[in-house]
Amino acid sequence: MDWGSNVAYHRFDAVIVGAGGAGLMAAIQLAGKANVAVVSKLYPPRSHTGAAQGGISAALGNVEEDHWRWHMFDTVKGGDYLVDQDAAEVLAREAIDAVYELEHMGLPFNRTPDGRIDQRRFGGHTRNYGEGPVRRACYAADRTGHMIIQTLYQQGIKNQLNFFDEHHLMDVLFSEDGRACGVVTMEIATGEIHVIHAKAVMIATGGYGRVWSVTSNAVAGTGDGVALTYRRGVPVMDMEFYQFHPTGLYRLGILLSEAARGEGGILRNKDGEAFCARYAPTLRDLAPRDMISRFIHQEIQAGRGIDGKDYVHLDLTHLPPELIDEKLPDVTDFARTYLDVEPKTEGVPVQPTAHYAMGGLPTNIDGQVIQNRDATPVPGLYSAGEAACVSVHGANRLGTNSLVDLVVFGRRAGKHILETLKDAEWAPLPPEPEFMAKAAIDRLLQAPKSGKGERIADIRSTMQQVMMDDVSVERSETSLLRAEAAIRELQHAYTYASVMDKSKVFNTDLTEALELGCLLDCAEATVHGALARQESRGAHYRSDFTTRDDKNWLAHSLVYKTSGGLELDKKPVTITEFEPKERKY
Repeated sequence: MDWGSNVAYHRFDAVIVGAGGAGLMAAIQLAGKANVAVVSKLYPPRSHTGAAQGGISAALGNVEEDHWRWHMFDTVKGGDYLVDQDAAEVLAREAIDAVYELEHMGLPFNRTPDGRIDQRRFGGHTRNYGEGPVRRACYAADRTGHMIIQTLYQQGIKNQLNFFDEHHLMDVLFSEDGRACGVVTMEIATGEIHVIHAKAVMIATGGYGRVWSVTSNAVAGTGDGVALTYRRGVPVMDMEFYQFHPTGLYRLGILLSEAARGEGGILRNKDGEAFCARYAPTLRDLAPRDMISRFIHQEIQAGRGIDGKDYVHLDLTHLPPELIDEKLPDVTDFARTYLDVEPKTEGVPVQPTAHYAMGGLPTNIDGQVIQNRDATPVPGLYSAGEAACVSVHGANRLGTNSLVDLVVFGRRAGKHILETLKDAEWAPLPPEPEFMAKAAIDRLLQAPKSGKGERIADIRSTMQQVMMDDVSVERSETSLLRAEAAIRELQHAYTYASVMDKSKVFNTDLTEALELGCLLDCAEATVHGALARQESRGAHYRSDFTTRDDKNWLAHSLVYKTSGGLELDKKPVTITEFEPKERKY
């Protein structure tokens, strides 16, 4: 069957791939001022931004005193000093205006009695440079991300953006002189190939949590935009830093928001001990996520998991039932629905779950993707959100900083694209722009070579288990070498894989196979970076190098995919105000 017999060509000023918070925020800046296409493999409100629960951080000071400089400090310290401090300053300063912009768009935040946006505590956010917790997270119950995606999508519809819904990204196009000049997509409903020619391309496709078996990420979190750009020679940065959220539902990975601990929830081991106080006496259960995940891991290793199993309890039983109903409706509903546990009267079984990529496509503070340690931009290429690495999260992201990252840097990227469009021309497309996309589809549809047919589902589940066992909360050279060999073997097996469904209409067999290729690339880069980084910092904890090594590793890692294998380089960290110190809470 010839999948490429129909190729549709489109021309826009800009194409934004991904219709979550970052993509929509960028597109809204261009609405009515430029001709913009927004591509999503989903119906936009189903983007993963909608799964974010707890809040969006901004130093509004509505409930108690707060300052953007305190927010900047917390972000830098929370990221174990791998944060680029110019980016952290932009995040903390512009968060305030961005939240008010969302409010003016109609986002229904919870309110204080006098009608202002209400705020609550969240892990790692402090007053006066670490003295104690502060109320900084603006929230809409525990459905903040859901409200943001709905609000932004409504703005997109109002402004008549050109949506290409349920289009699977197949390739990112570059002209001969290295300028990003468009994308290739496959329309899932028909199998038709589309080439979208544009002056600027933005990748906002989110993270790749589906690399692990226990994850809070939706099934669409497969790192497509990051992997396809990486295959084209653009580096990925800091991929070894992947956050494990401490409170995923046992075995399922579905997230129980940090908001539960922000409202007073306590983690307890089999003895009923509130063990976080032993590790972090000041912030206790509201220490940063990488630390809490490690505390849980250490409790389980020491045999203090509930009933000797690999989980602990999240205890909400001491909270007033009306507070649980008002401020944590989704969190408690998940526990009832998926584990048949009533949080008002019993502990909820939780374990760390793969949650958020601190790494991704390296960008500057205007969302331009950069290609080397000197921060030279790739002409015409942008990224924001979880797909990007600004780096504002460093080695560990603070809770509620992801939503503010989306709106602040999505907005900045959109404004920068608009500025550059004034002088930009359409760079010529490469000859046969759809060639790579068609080749990838044809290979998967053909019968396997030499009778070695590998099943996509088997490769995927093996990869997820390898990454969960060897590249999760704790790593070592032994586990990482084992993972590296396994991923290499799985990549080889993938070249022999094919799909059973040969049809063109809604071929999810094919899209899942294409996604697996992207996941394997993301896994490969993650393992490579983790092996190279011989230290422990933030979410990257090496049992064979347990301390932070600022002398050799106060630097970002850049991994390049070349014809001769993977290459690694380092990029210096931007330090403006806060010198690296030991991280204590």
